[in-house]
Amino acid sequence: MPTISHVDLERLKWRSRRGMLENDLVLQTFYARHGDSLTQASAAGLNEVLDLIDGDLWDILVHRKILHDVKPDASAAAQEIITLLHDCEAAKQ
Repeated sequence: MPTISHVDLERLKWRSRRGMLENDLVLQTFYARHGDSLTQASAAGLNEVLDLIDGDLWDILVHRKILHDVKPDASAAAQEIITLLHDCEAAKQ
């Protein structure tokens, strides 16, 4: 599956700017590792994740909550993004 365009990637990065520095740092690491390989499906999953409020996203990243507790209708693509974000969060510790 082809990757998203540079313009779409930059839009996602802009949308990813969060109110919590901790989330920003994880997302920056995510883009450094995975930004160039995002497909339309993974970008859709990332958009679902970015719809979460900062506190819920952080709680998911540090394993206090799981995605389906916060967003029961989350897609498999969103769960895949959470898995990648968990890897990025763990790397910064």
